[in-house]
Amino acid sequence: MTRADKESEAAILELLMGRFPDHAVLAEESGLSEAGGDYRWFVDPLDGTSNFLQGLPYFCVSIACQHRGVTVASVVLEPLRGERFTATRSGGAFWNGRPMSISKRPGVDGAFLATGYPFRAKAALDVYLDVFRDLLLAARGVRRCGAAALDLAYTAAGVYDGFFEFRLSPWDIAAGSLLVEEAGGVLSDLDGADRWLEGGSVLAANAEVHGDILEIVSRHVSEASLRALSPR
Repeated sequence: MTRADKESEAAILELLMGRFPDHAVLAEESGLSEAGGDYRWFVDPLDGTSNFLQGLPYFCVSIACQHRGVTVASVVLEPLRGERFTATRSGGAFWNGRPMSISKRPGVDGAFLATGYPFRAKAALDVYLDVFRDLLLAARGVRRCGAAALDLAYTAAGVYDGFFEFRLSPWDIAAGSLLVEEAGGVLSDLDGADRWLEGGSVLAANAEVHGDILEIVSRHVSEASLRALSPR
């Protein structure tokens, strides 16, 4: 945790609690603040903290709102360049106010992918590297830039053809997952199910690329085998 994380989160929570005092918030630094009602916010005040500390300009703020367990609105903001990605349920996804859509690539062959290393689950590193090797051989390139929410945003925008990562936290995924869905993409956990927010492992792409990634992943790991290696 850095001073920037804490100050960013405090400013976000002050705004949210001032406008929605009866909503729950799950934030990276302060944890869960429960309240009555049907709404819950997911807040990552600085996704890419290591990049920020090193002076690497790839980090973001990520916020999502759920209603009765369904994500209904999200925003990912890249503050240095003023890049803003937004989505609402059934309302589309937008990059700086312009509609955006997922890549049209017909499969993983020649795809440009994003990923993140499982630093919270180092026991799973070997199996992750097996997956990484096979996807690297199949794709045109794989990039690891260090901010999952921003990687998901650029996947939604079609900059990346797909994204995969193990053992993320809910605040890493919640906003970006809605961006991908509303941009026409598909998300799943390692088994192809819709429990990525609970398990923290996510595959995101258009339907064709997602299917290819899932097939390669399934050669090496499932949600059950990952839990055996690295319980949450």
